[in-house]
Amino acid sequence: METSALKQQQQPSAAKSRNLPWVEKYRPQTLNDLISHQDILSTIQKFISEDRLPHLLLYGPPGTGKTSTILACAKQLYKDKEFGSMVLELNASDDRGIDIVRGPILSFASTRTIFKKGFKLVILDEADAMTQDAQNALRRVIEKFTENTRFCLICNYLSKIIPALQSRCTRFRFGPLTPELMVPRLEHVVEEEKVDISEDGMKALVTLSSGDMRRALNILQSTNMAFGKVTEETVYTCTGHPLKSDIANILEWMLNQDFTTAYRNNIMELKTLKGLALHDILTEIHLFVHRVDFPSSVRIHLLIKMADIEYRLSLGTNEKIQLSSLIAAFQVTRDLIVAQA
Repeated sequence: METSALKQQQQPSAAKSRNLPWVEKYRPQTLNDLISHQDILSTIQKFISEDRLPHLLLYGPPGTGKTSTILACAKQLYKDKEFGSMVLELNASDDRGIDIVRGPILSFASTRTIFKKGFKLVILDEADAMTQDAQNALRRVIEKFTENTRFCLICNYLSKIIPALQSRCTRFRFGPLTPELMVPRLEHVVEEEKVDISEDGMKALVTLSSGDMRRALNILQSTNMAFGKVTEETVYTCTGHPLKSDIANILEWMLNQDFTTAYRNNIMELKTLKGLALHDILTEIHLFVHRVDFPSSVRIHLLIKMADIEYRLSLGTNEKIQLSSLIAAFQVTRDLIVAQA
């Protein structure tokens, strides 16, 4: 009787996990499941085992395991039954103005836990989105209720957290993940989900995600669902990122053809056909510029021009005009090289 009830309980959870995005399905549940930043994890593990957890400030780029780390800590500290009453988690989707700091956060931190030893945990995810006033109000709350509450702030940009809050917390920086750490984890997911992936597809995943595990898993899942096979071409097509061969062609056209042919007949046509964004083209060309053997003065001139174009693009200018400006910069560069030769 008990076993049949247990099976019935397991079935909905299996169905539920089947429908989950892979990012959540394979989110590390314990500190031992996390694959990177072992020095940080061992320090936090020591804090927990000695029951001396300070206020924490975890910062670094997205997808590097900050939220997973603190949730794994919380699961280790509290049993499932007491999790709801001992942990308060707020992220950027929740309203976190000064009223929330003075209201729910203050009341949660100030109430003591009866019949339970230990401290409560307040997790403020994406804390860099909090207003200055809210951060200023929070520093007093942190000081006042340290005895029975620990605060953990998580953010991408440390500069957006006021110095007064930084000084009250122990800071840990989560850097981008290295390919050596990402590949085994991705291979585990590929094996579990029976994904058809090629070697160049795996390389493309790691390259495009730039050390962001969440992004790598999202690209893997969407490419697998869209094409059924994960190769370099399908990964680049799925993300709308220009292929290396396309970038090589664009660079060759800009340096070797006259302006009208390069702009109208080739680059504009390719850009429209593949739906490429000029910002992505510019980022990839930037890497190529460093590899091509230009004289240093010419390279400096070209990089300054490219930086100007990127800045103008960020302000929402017309892509066609900026593309013609990019081609013009390369044509001037070609003339400079000829003149120097």
